[in-house]
Amino acid sequence: MPSAPGLPGWAHGLGFARDGSGFALLVACEGDPAVPGSGFCRQHVAVRDAGAREWVLRRSPLPRIPVAEGVSADLLALGPGRALVEEGGAGPDARTWFTRDGGRSWREGDGRTVGTTPEIPVGAVLTTDCATPAGALPDDCQRHRLVVVSPEDGRRRALARTPLLGARPRPQDQQEPDGSWWVSGTDPLSGRAAVAVSRDGGRGWTVARLPSPVTAPGWYTAVAVGRDAVYAAEMGELAGGEPVKNPMRALHRSVDGGRSWQRMWTTGPSEQPRTLLGLPVPGPGGRVEIGGELSGYGSGDGGRTFVRLGDGSHHTRRTPLGLLRESSSCRYALTADGVRWSEFRLGCEGDVT
Repeated sequence: MPSAPGLPGWAHGLGFARDGSGFALLVACEGDPAVPGSGFCRQHVAVRDAGAREWVLRRSPLPRIPVAEGVSADLLALGPGRALVEEGGAGPDARTWFTRDGGRSWREGDGRTVGTTPEIPVGAVLTTDCATPAGALPDDCQRHRLVVVSPEDGRRRALARTPLLGARPRPQDQQEPDGSWWVSGTDPLSGRAAVAVSRDGGRGWTVARLPSPVTAPGWYTAVAVGRDAVYAAEMGELAGGEPVKNPMRALHRSVDGGRSWQRMWTTGPSEQPRTLLGLPVPGPGGRVEIGGELSGYGSGDGGRTFVRLGDGSHHTRRTPLGLLRESSSCRYALTADGVRWSEFRLGCEGDVT
């Protein structure tokens, strides 16, 4: 992946397609340092076409905004040359813009969910909106539903068949390398953490309860599929020890594609890792890494024991090109196997390291 440290401002909303093309939102702000909140920010779109050796700036549909308002736009990559930009985050009243030609032109829309779809197409993103009451803000929502963001037109459509995982299912937004889609939530009978997997594009789901160390429901479960195992990090508040951000209760492992699970790691009052930023990173032969708040941790026995790594903390998420690791505002790395990482830089204006 080529670097482009000279792009203006700092990058966010970074996304890729399977052909190696990609999009990134960039924000460059100007103002008087002596007057907090003064000035304005310009929002740019950077694009890498498939096979291109460089990133280029293309027309951004986003307006210039006052510094005091803060940046709230987001970008969803939806396949080769396709992306959706959302102004002010997802929601029925949010303005959106969709491109199918690599950012050369944009079509304006909105964040409403319209109709249903029987499956999740290739390139789509899986997310949620509020089902009850319809259109409610997150704090007022009583029940969520799974929603597909289409790579054909950037519109949201409710997924016709969904797994039984309680009132607040949380999907992984990207398809895993083996073609599976994952959603976490709670088992309706026991209230314990559970996950569901679909291997036919969301037409059918299989639910499995995790061997959680607690009976109370947690926040969500972060799932990552490796070549020889699936890892599920159960997130939620910890009992005992100093409170931490992004607490990880337990790490579970499946060697049969998610049909059965074994709890490998139970977080205690002081043992590390106790936190997770994003997803666990599976590798071959029982290797798995956890990016925590203060440091990374690695295991060679499927998560039974961990050692501290020397590369600091980082956030990891899934993309169609592999797992994407962000360790600062402009430094990224991609891996397809959990071992070898391809590093690159984007929008490093003001970066001093």
